[in-house]
Amino acid sequence: MGINLSNFLVSKSQNRKMGQYQDLDHLDGLAVSSASANLYNSKRDDLAMFYFRDGANFASVYTRSKILSENIKWNLSQKTQKIFSLVINTRNANSFTGEQGYKSMQHLAELISKQLTEKQKEDEDDPKIIKPKNLIFGCTGTIGEKFPEEKIKSKIPELIKNIKYTQNKYIWMKVALAIMTTDTQPKIAMEECKIGNTSVKIYGIAKGSGMIQPNMATTLAYIFTDANISNDLLKKLLKKNIENTFNAISCDGDTSTNDMISIFSTGKAKNTLIKTINDKKIKSFDDALKSILLNLAKRVVADGEGASKFVTINVLNSKSEQDAKKIGFSIANSPLVKTAIAGEDPNWGRIIMAIGKSDIDINLNKLSIKFGDLIIVNKGKIYNQYNEDEAAKYMKGPDINFSIDVGNGKKNFTVYTMDLTNEYIKINSDYRS
Repeated sequence: MGINLSNFLVSKSQNRKMGQYQDLDHLDGLAVSSASANLYNSKRDDLAMFYFRDGANFASVYTRSKILSENIKWNLSQKTQKIFSLVINTRNANSFTGEQGYKSMQHLAELISKQLTEKQKEDEDDPKIIKPKNLIFGCTGTIGEKFPEEKIKSKIPELIKNIKYTQNKYIWMKVALAIMTTDTQPKIAMEECKIGNTSVKIYGIAKGSGMIQPNMATTLAYIFTDANISNDLLKKLLKKNIENTFNAISCDGDTSTNDMISIFSTGKAKNTLIKTINDKKIKSFDDALKSILLNLAKRVVADGEGASKFVTINVLNSKSEQDAKKIGFSIANSPLVKTAIAGEDPNWGRIIMAIGKSDIDINLNKLSIKFGDLIIVNKGKIYNQYNEDEAAKYMKGPDINFSIDVGNGKKNFTVYTMDLTNEYIKINSDYRS
């Protein structure tokens, strides 16, 4: 499966050079594929499949939006210990599509499971019967449009034919490109660690650049590992590490109906099965999982629609982590703060405003604010050596770091966000994502 050049070159001018991406290679037990169902009326790939030859343990977290897409309803209804395939389509969110949208998931699952069962007979010494319940779906794109079931069904044979059992960096790039909507860059990442004396791999891809405000899960992100880890422990590890990664980012304050983050474990590394989060042998994997999730989450923010600056907001010394989080997101989601950042205006008064509207009690005599290393406010007063020109110069950089020291506790939280530019307005007024 080579690179689809029409898919790759369209975004090449906006993508980083290939050498700046990590060198993801083969992950045992996993096969990947992508194809074009012409959902964009172009040749770009818009379907992706991840196929687990022997099945995979898995865990997922989903949006807490009160309106769920039909694919998430399908995923939540599948009670199974093993997943054999994850299938993702772009261009259509399958949200607010009702019975037609849900039945489309059922019809696709029936077709795909039947054809994958045939592939098992062709390729495996011990073929397995794959059932519809062994499949889950990711959908991303426009809300409220009829789900293009027939277009997608017609390309399932090609998608399965394209399955490759060995991956390299280019194949990972290809499948990452296939799940993009308004993204300008594919998002891939990797970590390696050990469980006991066994080396394991953790690979991940994500998509997302708008409608991003965490609420249990954010955007679409998929983690794959050859580690041998139980479903229950995968769930605990994912929930634990989501909080300070994907649940710590915001591009525009909106939460999608389709948000989904999943982790899949093929078990091919053959480490001793880990069942409890208190097992010391899981520590290295736990750290690596957090690292890859944070890597992907930051890539989502950096590729936020129209973003020109990456913004880190550190809220320090708060009474509770929840208070720190509220303050951080109050700043991150303020249009006035975000537009000031875009305009490179060191208008720290807008940060004061955003702190105040967070509904967290603040002792002004203890409040301090820094832009990078520049002290702006010290113990409730403008710093006596504050220099507006230095602050303005700092705001011209591509990476902005705000530190908010509340001074009434020991808990911290970091939020990652972006600025709000004219380009964001243009993208969201001209294009249905």
